[in-house]
Amino acid sequence: MIQNPAKLLTSGCLVAIREQLSEVIKKFGPTSCAVESTIYVQSYKTAITLGSVRGAVLIAAAEHGLPIYDYAPREVKQAAVGKGAAAKEQVAFMMRSMLRLRETPPSDAADALAVGLAHIQATAGALSVGRERERA
Repeated sequence: MIQNPAKLLTSGCLVAIREQLSEVIKKFGPTSCAVESTIYVQSYKTAITLGSVRGAVLIAAAEHGLPIYDYAPREVKQAAVGKGAAAKEQVAFMMRSMLRLRETPPSDAADALAVGLAHIQATAGALSVGRERERA
């Protein structure tokens, strides 16, 4: 998990997120990047923050030449739970169950795992019919 010091300015946080994610990409060598599309939020400040962080993530992935795949929140929940209107707790429970984890992951980690599952399901289906999902 990437965490920045509370005292770090927003611009510094974005740089740190890109740098830390870049290190993760170098270390583990993924072949693609799957992200959840922006969700509706009631606070414009939260929307701006999430959009900025998303930009830092996408830049890190693009700098390493990773294809980027975008999944709607409903699509991610559908992959994890079987219904697109699932609660966060349901997603976390299913990730624990499906992956045989000892503990239920925090909601952010469970969401990330669910995005990965949605990507696996989408690309496996696309590969079986000889086409690739459109990128973000």
